[in-house]
Amino acid sequence: MAPAALTKEQQDELRQIAHAIVDNGKGILAADESTGTIGKRFAGIGVENNETNRRDYRELLFSLDKEAGIGNYIGGCILFEETLFQKGADGTPLVQILQEHNIIPGIKVDKGVVPLPGTDGETVTQGIDGLGERCAKYKAGGAQFAKWRAVLKISDYGPSELAIQENAYTLARYATICQQNGLVPIVEPEVLCDGTHTLERCQEVSERVFAAVYKACLDHNLYLEGSLLKPNMVTPGMQCPVKATPEQVACATVTALSRTVPPAVVGITFLSGGQSEEAASQNLNAINNFGDKARKPWALSFSYGRALQASVLKAWQGKPENVAAAQNELRKRAYANHMACLGKYHGEIEGASAGDSLFIANHQY
Repeated sequence: MAPAALTKEQQDELRQIAHAIVDNGKGILAADESTGTIGKRFAGIGVENNETNRRDYRELLFSLDKEAGIGNYIGGCILFEETLFQKGADGTPLVQILQEHNIIPGIKVDKGVVPLPGTDGETVTQGIDGLGERCAKYKAGGAQFAKWRAVLKISDYGPSELAIQENAYTLARYATICQQNGLVPIVEPEVLCDGTHTLERCQEVSERVFAAVYKACLDHNLYLEGSLLKPNMVTPGMQCPVKATPEQVACATVTALSRTVPPAVVGITFLSGGQSEEAASQNLNAINNFGDKARKPWALSFSYGRALQASVLKAWQGKPENVAAAQNELRKRAYANHMACLGKYHGEIEGASAGDSLFIANHQY
């Protein structure tokens, strides 16, 4: 028998971190927007994109009063590299603020997508070169998990097998490098919601993608019990004239996952993919209520960016006097998604942007 890729101590640490992020109805706040992306969000509320404003906004997200109990709803927070090493206005490291709320810091480690040669506009994610060294630095800086996003788009003939296999391979390679450096990898194969495709077509493509990803992960000896998956929900394309109910989304999503994702994976933390805040919560609730528990051996949770922050940004408007109101919006959405993880959300939470569409075509982080 070949020697284990990780020691028992490494496996134990990874498993414990993964469980701490998603156990008891907790999920992830994705606050890893790049400098360019956060600039677009700030532009929507008339806020200048500079380091001070980025710091103030992230500090707003992380520094809720402990009585708000945000750590009961959010188990992990994905950061951009700037934020991992940033300090708040009073000099307290932002990572420390998260830790004081029992929220585990994570880090985005990919370098974005580039065109994949030999395809019609498809992409592959870059960033493998030097990843081990970056992971070691991030671990020393307080990060305990990492995220890498692969992007696949549905078309009449796509995604191609080449795009699926290349992205699966790089996701698996990234994940094993992370584990060797003590970081729990979030594996994120996102099938974009852009297009007119049907619910059934999205399910078909999602199953192909998820199956390829886990074949690659097994080939790379990934320790599944110390990993998380961040997939798209199975939904019709945003331009599809036939919409799906939360129950239909739940059926298609759980079916796709049960056919492709090993039970050893600790948790599935769905991306919101341009859904409104309310739709993301309603669909997550339906997923947790669908079928019998034996068919769903993983924690079914969330890793939302826009679907946790849209109302926060609208309430904040870049004004110090609005910080408390903005933080209350985050608390409400975090609680709503926590309840959805438990299958107990009934649509009772209102928000400043709860029903607004958050779809961005060909979305880049």
